Amino acid sequence: MLTSMLQPTPATPPLAKQDYRDAMARLGAAVNIITTDGPGGRAGFTASAVCSVTDEPPTLLVCLNRSASVHDAFVRNRVLCVNVLAHGQEALSNLFGGKTAMAERFAAADWLHGASGSPVLQGALVSFDCQVVDSGQVGSHDVLYAEVIGLHHGQASAGLMYFQRAYHRLGE
Repeated sequence: MLTSMLQPTPATPPLAKQDYRDAMARLGAAVNIITTDGPGGRAGFTASAVCSVTDEPPTLLVCLNRSASVHDAFVRNRVLCVNVLAHGQEALSNLFGGKTAMAERFAAADWLHGASGSPVLQGALVSFDCQVVDSGQVGSHDVLYAEVIGLHHGQASAGLMYFQRAYHRLGE
């Protein structure tokens, strides 16, 4: 249903992929590490495509590329944690955003386990522990709808933002 609403009319020329990517670089976003653990294994990746859907029930959406190496783990586990990074965690963002082995990614930080079983990053600005309640497909990505079942607040006072293809401090 969602994809049918977003189909361009036949008279609309397709937008060039690079034009879209350049425009999206002007849309600042929080930097997050999305984690999971369960029957599909422990996995995590860096994402900025995360947003609130509703506060009743408290639900986030997370976009995940179906070609990502972590995709199957998230689909099988049906749980995730959105760990919102604090300023100063840029190296961790880069580590989870690259091709580094999963064990090495997780060894670079301290983790707790949330109610869902997903890894919760110690030192994150805030972590949203979630269970996936629905999903959809748009283009190359799955859109995961994740109901928040637990919150973990960190001590950091400044967030990490990605804007114009660079990290920036947000807040104090």
